[in-house]
Amino acid sequence: MATSIAPELARSWLLVPGTAPEKFDAAAASPADAIVLDLEDAVPAASKADARAAVAHWISDGSSAWVRINDTSTPHWADDLAALSAIPHLAGVMLAKTESGQQVDATADAMPDGTRILVLIESATGLEAAPEIARADGTFRLVFGSGDFRRDTGMSDSPLALAYPRSRLVITSRAARLPGPVDGPSLSADPAALRQDAERTRSMGMTGKLCMTPERTPYVNAALSPSAEDVGWARRVIDELGEDGHGVHDGSDLPTLAKAKKITELARAFHVGVSR
Repeated sequence: MATSIAPELARSWLLVPGTAPEKFDAAAASPADAIVLDLEDAVPAASKADARAAVAHWISDGSSAWVRINDTSTPHWADDLAALSAIPHLAGVMLAKTESGQQVDATADAMPDGTRILVLIESATGLEAAPEIARADGTFRLVFGSGDFRRDTGMSDSPLALAYPRSRLVITSRAARLPGPVDGPSLSADPAALRQDAERTRSMGMTGKLCMTPERTPYVNAALSPSAEDVGWARRVIDELGEDGHGVHDGSDLPTLAKAKKITELARAFHVGVSR
């Protein structure tokens, strides 16, 4: 795992069922920027306790991960928080099916101060409440639960149908000064489809994507990183305009320089073709 990637920049978020502890080490060694051990949708009710114990044991043993916890309307939510609240190395939690800022606040109150909360938006109600959710003190980053959202709304998985919720989360995140949102996962294993899906995520302004298997993470990492062409363009712009802007000549130059600096910053963070 690319442990040097800060979570606010993390591109690929690998979901791993909490019922499969034999996969935890492999996930941690994968190219994923972050791993999320899942206690929610991937775990049937009868297996929640065993999955919770396996996740808590693995993290307590010195590993670091995020944990997707059950939503606040279920009794499993309190059990998840009780099991995780005293564990060192917990990267943070991902709160399922969030529909209000109060749910984020309640989760934050049950965890140690500073616990980062990834907030899943998975319904029409959640999307309508997104600005309130984004402003909650505990919210770290918004995540699009696209599968449950489609089930809730009846929308198809076409890019046109899902353009509005994706755009809404991007704009809401920016307005709340949050990192870019994390997109839902691709369900196909076809390389061409994975590349297309990841490029669509990037084009919508989202900066992360959930992944269902380790094999899908490289497609996300590639699409959400600056390309070699991007880095070359940024280098030329900075050479021409100067790091301090001494070569700026008109009103369009400063935004262009800012974009070039951002690309260079991301390229360094992702170890992509920047040597200076």
